[in-house]
Amino acid sequence: MTAIKNALVVGGGFSGMAAAITLQRAGIAVDLLEQDASWCPLGAGITVSGATLRALETLGVYPQIAAAGAPTSGLDLYTQSGQHLTTLRTPPVMGSSVADTGGILRPVMARILADATRAAGVNVTLGQTWTDLEQSDDQVHVQFSDGQRRSYDLVVGADGVHSKLRDRLMPEVPPLQYIGQGVWRAVARRPEGLERGAMWFGQHIKCGVNPVSATQMYVYITEDRPTKEHIDPATWPAVVKGLLAPFSHPLVQDLIPQMDLPEAAIDYRPLANLLVPAPWNRGRVVLIGDTVAATTPHLASGAGIGIESGIVLGEELGRHSDLQAALDAFHARRFERCRMVVKNSERLCKIEIDGGDKAEHAQIMRDSLLALTQPI
Repeated sequence: MTAIKNALVVGGGFSGMAAAITLQRAGIAVDLLEQDASWCPLGAGITVSGATLRALETLGVYPQIAAAGAPTSGLDLYTQSGQHLTTLRTPPVMGSSVADTGGILRPVMARILADATRAAGVNVTLGQTWTDLEQSDDQVHVQFSDGQRRSYDLVVGADGVHSKLRDRLMPEVPPLQYIGQGVWRAVARRPEGLERGAMWFGQHIKCGVNPVSATQMYVYITEDRPTKEHIDPATWPAVVKGLLAPFSHPLVQDLIPQMDLPEAAIDYRPLANLLVPAPWNRGRVVLIGDTVAATTPHLASGAGIGIESGIVLGEELGRHSDLQAALDAFHARRFERCRMVVKNSERLCKIEIDGGDKAEHAQIMRDSLLALTQPI
């Protein structure tokens, strides 16, 4: 029997939607608060690991994700000059028959989850935020930007890496630190015959592609940048074309003229990570996803661990009659897995920046992928 009757989820991203759906299924009345009135996520494509696909299956949306996206298996690795190094096996996950890996356009995945959130019965409020909150022994009292005040048994903070809830509840957490790399993302045409993702390694730079639909693929470039700096968006196509130019493989060269097209939807992000020590709750407010465990994209698992955390939180709240017991069980299942992804991704980034041991890099990749196949 659940420990709570109603909950507020702050943030309508992937982890917030996963929590809202799972809490609602557990018999908890859920309000979801999203400040973006259009509920429109930014970004190009997203690589979804087998573990992420398994979590999406748990939420009941895997068939839609597979149909709209591109389920695949394996990853081809090349040198900058185009020499094929190996095909990295992506192991199947335990407890499911979903694809080993895949890709989808980020806005498409968000729309599928948004539809599932509403279908689950979650009360969604867009274009608003919270302005104040205070806790009593048995409730959290929340003031909203429209002037209303409501009380909840639990508040779930899923408001992202720049979380205002985290700033309010955990002022001791230091600001994000730039990690020395930036990532460029774009969308391009999927060429005939591209059956799985591919990655090319240069000196202090790598680029890759991953199918995201029957006709499109996601392009990403990770490059070392010693300092965090503003890059004028007007220059982004030229910068990306310059980064791609040294990679001589025909598939990469074919990308270059496509970067001038509006549908390329180029995006640039400086990379940082965050791991807040457990526990992730302060009283009846618990934080999940990027709010407490934000990772660089080296293991393609940032969205996945957030979705998993939303699911596990709902599961534990549904099976415990005591809130603290539910939160303890949640932390026991989530912290180490999230720590592994954040810290292993950080180590991969460091090896790439330093030109470090490629064997260590490959071993971390293999070990991490295998760990992620384990049940959550």
